[in-house]
Parts: sequence; structure tokens; C-alpha cells
Amino acid sequence: MRTGKRGTAQAKAARLNLGPVFATGALIAALGALALPVRAETVITSHGISTFGDLALPADFTHLPYVNPDAPKGGEMSQWAPGSFDSFNPYAIAGNSAALASIFYESILTGTADDISAAYCLLCETMEYPEDRSWVIFNLRKDVTFSDGSPMTAEDVLFSYELFRDKGIPEYRSVANAKFQSVEVLDPHRIKFTFTPGTPFRDMPGQAGSLTIFSKKDYEENKRDLEKSSLEPFLGTGAYVLESFKPGQQVIYARDMDYWGEKHPLNVGQNNFDRIRIEYFADDNAAFEAFKGGVYTFRNESLPKRWALEYEFPAVQSGGVVKEILPSGNIAGGQSIIFNLRRAQFQDPRVREALGLMFNFEWSNKSLFYDLFARVNSIWENSDMAAVGAPTPEEVAILQPLVDEGLLPASILTAEVPAGSVSSADNALDRKNLRRASQLLDEAGWVAGDDGIRRNDKGETLRMEMVHSRTDLLPVMNAYVENLRALGVDASFDIIDDPQLQERASPPNFDFDALPTTVVNGGPEPGGVLKQAWASVAKDNSSRNRMGYANPAVDKMLDLVESAASRQDLTNVIKALDRVLRSEFVIVPRYYKKDNWVAYYNMYERPETLPPYAVGELAFWWYNPEKAEALKASGALK
Repeated sequence: MRTGKRGTAQAKAARLNLGPVFATGALIAALGALALPVRAETVITSHGISTFGDLALPADFTHLPYVNPDAPKGGEMSQWAPGSFDSFNPYAIAGNSAALASIFYESILTGTADDISAAYCLLCETMEYPEDRSWVIFNLRKDVTFSDGSPMTAEDVLFSYELFRDKGIPEYRSVANAKFQSVEVLDPHRIKFTFTPGTPFRDMPGQAGSLTIFSKKDYEENKRDLEKSSLEPFLGTGAYVLESFKPGQQVIYARDMDYWGEKHPLNVGQNNFDRIRIEYFADDNAAFEAFKGGVYTFRNESLPKRWALEYEFPAVQSGGVVKEILPSGNIAGGQSIIFNLRRAQFQDPRVREALGLMFNFEWSNKSLFYDLFARVNSIWENSDMAAVGAPTPEEVAILQPLVDEGLLPASILTAEVPAGSVSSADNALDRKNLRRASQLLDEAGWVAGDDGIRRNDKGETLRMEMVHSRTDLLPVMNAYVENLRALGVDASFDIIDDPQLQERASPPNFDFDALPTTVVNGGPEPGGVLKQAWASVAKDNSSRNRMGYANPAVDKMLDLVESAASRQDLTNVIKALDRVLRSEFVIVPRYYKKDNWVAYYNMYERPETLPPYAVGELAFWWYNPEKAEALKASGALK
């Protein structure tokens, strides 16, 4: 799977380091050494790269193990999206990009849905890198074309890198400027990325290979702007192109019949639908009614009440619509309520702990969620990276130096890791937690007045305004607000539209007290992306660090995440990191869905065994035209 090549004369010269020579014997010895063979740098040439260990698939693999290589092409898959859209540029902060707006683009490497560590050559034939991964060369395929038929070359790759470096979102710019020392075109189909010395190199070839590739010619001739919203997509190499759209209402993507990568082993059995259609609805209720009427044909359900009670309409009963629970191996999405740590009232961890105590998961799950959700305790819930109980010896070894430096309290070495509060399932307001929360706020100087509202010694009220655009959050968030008010907090939860939410929750505004959202955990194999969410340098410029988190101890732990030499080392560091973040009560953990709840019109088929990390309905499911005709004949489908 991997072959070693010996290094060049440049590599030999770099290793030759002669100091001062003071004696004749030393000079003779030094000159003699020049004749000795110099240990060359071992260069690995491969069809991909794995973060830890070897690649699972050999260089001559013909298709991914979880696809049907004989899946037929044709038909349409349709889904829904909430709200509206005004752009096909998903890489700009400006605008509200359409669903699947990145479908037009590919990257040099791509991952798979059954292996969290692997990235395989898609736009490249092979990649070369030294054992320390301090640089990587991509040998690009010569048959890759953009959707207009023009060839992709190394110049397009360099252009795309420089574009994201200079005009990408702030958190990407910081990575590109800090970690990439140089990017150079070696020939029309060969490009080299060299990484900054001192950077943990483990993930860097994969990061370089994840770069989205645009056409330089198209971008420059059509005067496009990565930082602005646009209803005209950039030119990409992907399997789908834009067929049509109705602003804010509908998008239709069409399979590119001249797609360069149709027979690529990574694509065999994938990209099976001729059309992918997205219908927009103002809210989830309207979307569900449309699904029942056959306006769109595949639905990933998120509401437990609806899943439990409302999927008994005639098409389900007749078998025209399939209701199915599919397993998920994904880490819980980190669903939480985050505090805006830039706000003065949230500086004291006792305040944050008290506010978290008022979220009653048990009552919500029983009364609102039909016991279908599971509790989020850890930022890495549903994985072996979640901290449990007291620190393990491996965690202590990571935390001890930070305690010695005064960056963490000594209690972190022995204390049980905080979990989400346990409340009564029978009453929305848990009196035990209310008493504990009241005590914490009293200790923090937020005292209840005669009117029951808590104020500090300056007379300022303890305020917690929460906003979101999702109406389905209203029942659980309103219950939380009532509990907070019982504690004496001036709490509210308001529904605003998507553009307003985007503006308020993004840099540089961060105009909220608290926000129901998903915190970044980096997925099943966290790496450099965590710095965009938790590092001090991202405190005020990153849409992934909306809470404004900054902690020098965590900054050092994030360096350890990037430099972890084995999967076990990574797990130990993430457990320690999880422990530190949870000890600061910077989030109110909510809940997650353990499985995938899907419903679809009975005209789609899929592989019998799905990979652990994706349902894959748009990737490797396929259309059965006979079943579709039967549904139309029965009147179940329009």
C-alpha cells in the first residue's frame, strides 16, 4: 500500500551540518565524512493517508465496501429545508446559502463513511509525503475537468488555496497563514504544500487535501467574490450542477452527465440520482404536511412527538411510505445552550452552573420527547472520548503540568467530572436543583429582591436573553425559561428569522446572551478544527467560537490534540479536555437522538448494511422506477 522513495540531493544537503574545524585531523575526518552515504529522507507514495495506522483499502480497490457497485442511475431524490436562501456561496459569512450549496465542488482527498481516519485520492492519482508529514506533494489526475469541460490543473489548486487564505472565513485564514509555509506548483499536475516548522504535522496533509477547488479562469473572468453572496455558483468539478432554482423556494441540482469522475473507484455506486430537489418551507409543520402530500419524498425526522404519534397517515399504513429507524455511530452533536462569555453576568462559573441546573432533561424527555432522546453530558457524548468519573492516570499526566503552572485548579486532578443535572421527571421545576442554584447565585452575589428578580451589588439584573429561528424549540425552551424565572433570572426565549439570527450570532456582532446551538467537537477524530472553536485566538473572530471561549490551559491542550501520535493518545487528551471544559460549566448540555429516524416514499433502495457514519441517502441510495410508477398509479405520489 505504501512505497518508500529515497530523498533528493536537497534533502541530503539539508542534513549536512558541518561546524568549525580547528585541527588537521578533524578537518580530514570531516572531509572523509563527505564521502560517506548520507541517510536519505524516506518519502511515502500512496493513494491516500490515514491519521493513525494503515489505510483499509488497497491501491487497486474498485469500489467502497458499503456501496452497491451495480446501483442504477436515474430518478429524483427530494428533501426539504427550512426558511429561505439568497445565495449559492456557502463559503461567505454574508448571505444565507442554499441547502447543499457545496455539492458542486470537490477536494483533492475525500473521506469515507466507514473509516474516520482515512482520506483517499480523488482529484489526485497519488500523494507523496515524508514520514514526519512536514510536506505533501499531490500528483493530480490529468482527466479531471470542471463542469464546463475545462481541465483542472495545479494552478487551480494554488489559486484556490490563496483565495481561501486571503478571503476565506477568519478561522480558516488563521490556519492557512499559521500552518502553511508555502504552496508551489511543480508542474501542471503536481503541487507541493510545505508546512510551517513547529506545526504538529499529523493532520496537515489531510488538511491540505481537504481544500475545495475552484476554477481560476472562471473566478477571474467572471469577477466572482468569495466574500459576497451570489446566486451564481462558482465553477467546480463535482458530480452535480445547478439545474434551476426559485429564490427562497426551491433548488434543483442535476447530475452532470459528463462528470469526469463517474468511474472513479470512490464514486462507483454513488451519485445515483439524476436530480436532487430541495423544497423550502417556513416551518417544520408546513414541511411535514407537504411530505404527507408527496411534495417531497425523503424526510429525516427530528421531532420525537411527531415520530411517536404522527406517522400513521394513510401512505404509511398502506406501505407507500416507509418509516424506519437506522443506526447511527456518530458522536452526539453536542447540542447545548451556550453562554456568551463576553457578557459580564456570565463571568462567574457559579452563575453558569446555577443556570444549567434549571434545565430539566428528565421532565422534558418524558413530557415532550416521548422518552426518545438521550441526555448529553459530554461534548464528546456517545464516544470513548467522553470523560467519566475521576481522571484516569493518563489524564492526570496531561493535567498535572497545567496545574503546576497555575493554569488549572488542583481539584481537576481528583474531582468527578460534572454531568448534566438530574431532575425530577414528574415536575418541570425540580425543587432540589432550585435550592442548589439559589445557593450558588447567592454566593456569586446575585441576590433576589422583593420582586424576586436577582441583582448584583450594582443593581443590575441577572439577564439571559436566548434567541433562535427554530419554532420546534419553543416547548422545551419555554419550560427552561419558566424555571429560570422561578430562580429570579430575567430570562426570555425569542424566535427571530434566519438572516437576523445569522447576523446576531456571527462575528463581529455576537449579539445574544445565550444560544441553543451545537458546539464543535471535531467529530470522531478531532484535530486542528478544535482550535477554531476553543482556542483563545478564535475568541472574537470565529463563527465556531460563538461563546467567546478563551483559556490558556485549553490552548496548550489543543496543541496536544494536534500532536497526538496514536489513537489512544488522542483519546486521553480529548478526555482531559472534555473534563476541563465541563468543569467550567460553559454550556448547558441538552439531549441527542441516538438513532436516525427516516421516512421515505417506497421507491428508494439502499445497501443492506449501512456504514456507521452516514445514512447516505443522497450518496449511495438509488431509485427504483417500477416502484415509483406503482406509487403514482396508487395516487400516493404526485
